[in-house]
Amino acid sequence: MMRKHSALITALLIVFVGSLFSPTFAQSLPDNFDNWVKSAQKDWKIPGMAIGIVKDGEVIYAKGFGEKELGSGEAVDANTIFSIASVSKNMTAAALGILVDEGVIDWDDKITQHIPWFQMQDPWITREMTIRDALIHQVGLGRKLGNRLQFMTASPRDSVLYQMRFMDLEKPFRSEFVYNNVMYSLAGQIIEHTDGRTWDEFLTEKLFTPLEMNSTTTSISQINPNDNQAYPHQEIEGKVVRIQRRNWDNAGPAGGVNSSVNDLNKWMLMQLGTSGNYKGKTIVSSKQMNEIHKPQMVNRPNNAMSPQSSYGFGWNILDYKGKRVLTHGGATDGFNTAMYLMPELNLGIVVVGNTFNSLGNAVAYQVMDAFLGGNEVDWNQRYLASYQKRYDDAMTERNKIHQARVKKTKPSLKLEEYVGVYRSQAYGKVEVKQVGKDLVLHFWDTEGLEAKLEHWHYDTFRAVWKNPAQREEFMQFYLNKDAKVEALDFEFNLRPMLLQVGAYPSNYTHTEKFIKQ
Repeated sequence: MMRKHSALITALLIVFVGSLFSPTFAQSLPDNFDNWVKSAQKDWKIPGMAIGIVKDGEVIYAKGFGEKELGSGEAVDANTIFSIASVSKNMTAAALGILVDEGVIDWDDKITQHIPWFQMQDPWITREMTIRDALIHQVGLGRKLGNRLQFMTASPRDSVLYQMRFMDLEKPFRSEFVYNNVMYSLAGQIIEHTDGRTWDEFLTEKLFTPLEMNSTTTSISQINPNDNQAYPHQEIEGKVVRIQRRNWDNAGPAGGVNSSVNDLNKWMLMQLGTSGNYKGKTIVSSKQMNEIHKPQMVNRPNNAMSPQSSYGFGWNILDYKGKRVLTHGGATDGFNTAMYLMPELNLGIVVVGNTFNSLGNAVAYQVMDAFLGGNEVDWNQRYLASYQKRYDDAMTERNKIHQARVKKTKPSLKLEEYVGVYRSQAYGKVEVKQVGKDLVLHFWDTEGLEAKLEHWHYDTFRAVWKNPAQREEFMQFYLNKDAKVEALDFEFNLRPMLLQVGAYPSNYTHTEKFIKQ
């Protein structure tokens, strides 16, 4: 009975969609859009995904595909909860827009007006840095801190922000766009330090409740075992497997939100039309939504005739076929989200999935092309061909690393001589332990955050993480003139060339030195 009811709803939805879409749109989509999606889903090995589309103030599409967990047989639907990672950034920006409307803050307030103890290494930057700087990625900090210390520790948000005083900048302050997550944590903490409510409480009360986003949470701890939720997956050594869900509480304002396409459709409706309004209610003023949506930081193109590319507050801003596009992606362990808005067409598209993939972008461009009256490109095939080339290139580079390994070497010392506590002012404590015949590296006293040290060559080891989703990275011990262990260097891979291949090769790394105590 439930299946018949579901089938009826799907049939009605298709009729409803057809009645809203123009004939040109219907002709421009791939033949049988649902089947095109299902075929593409198989191409990308995505266990489960969902798509939402809004147009002219209405939800015109909301549908799930595949399984919540591979092999479970439990179908994804439009209410299934996925982690949306960095799409959370524009939600943090909207929350701050409410505080601007209320006169509590201004976009150009100095950070230290609201968090007096906050410091960067440079006192001048500390004095000058504003909320706007934090939101548009022009501080220059980059991810050298980000993807590890911030997301892997159980430390409170303020304690991570305190560590900023020890961090080097990648680029000079306000010189160019350098994507960074910790500055969004900082922006989110402005809410707690000015309003008194936590970022989590504020978003729930001021955004999710009035928008009727009833299944949306700011933490995985708020998702109950029996809730309608998708589970994360990752391709490891050629096989897609379920992996451990990452807790983003430490960095919630940068990427902690979990939601469904039914709820995200409501979020997109609030962005479009009379921006900031939902069902006649003003959530955020149009003035502040205009500030959030307008270009703030230009990404300089190589070609002077390239379409503009810029960043607003939590939105990438592009031009496509003469139309403005606002977009942001989100990726965390085992989840991918793509959200696209075309304000001039009053169109929004969101795609969520439970493994890393680029299909969300392909779906968005296929739908945008359909509304613009063109069907000359199969975007799935285009993105898939690009992915396959990247896969081959990454595998080639990984093999080069393996071929460069010097065989038949051994560590300089007995394994027990490497055991001990090591510290970095910026990154805190790590401990090397001996467990049986192996060395194990334990980070920050955090339960489960351990890596087995696999001898690579000489005094270099490969750290194979206990959580297989974290894959493996390299570290090296250093000896002093007395042949005693003095320090270890750990190389954090901040942006793997392709995670399906592994954490390395990576074209963006940070090596941190920890001194033996």
